[in-house]
Amino acid sequence: MSVSLTWVDAFTDARYAGNPAGVCLLDEPLPAETMQSLAAELGIAETAFVVPSSEPGTFGLRWFSPLVEIDLCGHATLASAHALRAHHVIDGTTPVTFETRSGALRASFAGDLIELDFPADIVTEVPLPSALEGEWDAGMVVAAGGTSFFDVVVLRSEAAVRDYRPDFAAIAATGSKALLLTAAADPGSGADYVLRVFGPNVGIDEDPATGSAQCVAGPYWSDVLGRREMVARQLSPRGAVLHVRPDGDRVHIGGNAVTVFTGHLC
Repeated sequence: MSVSLTWVDAFTDARYAGNPAGVCLLDEPLPAETMQSLAAELGIAETAFVVPSSEPGTFGLRWFSPLVEIDLCGHATLASAHALRAHHVIDGTTPVTFETRSGALRASFAGDLIELDFPADIVTEVPLPSALEGEWDAGMVVAAGGTSFFDVVVLRSEAAVRDYRPDFAAIAATGSKALLLTAAADPGSGADYVLRVFGPNVGIDEDPATGSAQCVAGPYWSDVLGRREMVARQLSPRGAVLHVRPDGDRVHIGGNAVTVFTGHLC
């Protein structure tokens, strides 16, 4: 069957920035092997597969990196909501619900901004993984922790996050799916915290923009900074801006998205 493909840059208002996602709008599910092969062919952080549900305003959603199926992906969820609106599958004003491996996820619309409703993922304090012990100078690591997906390392400054030159072999040796590196943003920068995300074990050396990381970083920085509404800046080469609002066991993650191209896979 013919598969609609929309290439979307998420968490940006400009093409060729933020995080690219392929969004496939389907009439019926594809075999997992086919979706994984297509994600490997596209070779970007995630490819999303969207299937309409019997309930109005609800869609099934699965995400694949080039190597594995992913349990939770923010930028490809935002890209999926954008693609549904761009193709007039939805009206672009009424919230939509995605049924996923991480439960029901909601996307709502406020003009061009799309806001995701995701589960919070609280960091458990743990020692710095031994594989990463030589990555930073003494005193540069403020805190270390982990979740089921991320190793989390908090550094002393925005510059330390920006200037970090990743040792992907060391990051992979931790055995975790991804490393979340973060710090408080410089005063007057227009952001509250900064981050970078590295995932060699899931086929993504550095992720350009990571919505799911805000499920971790958002609650952490909300507690540290005493703020409910924050701006996060992802310091990847492509750059990204995310609006983050923790709310109990949920985190609201907002951002823009733009279409780069559309087509069909035959």
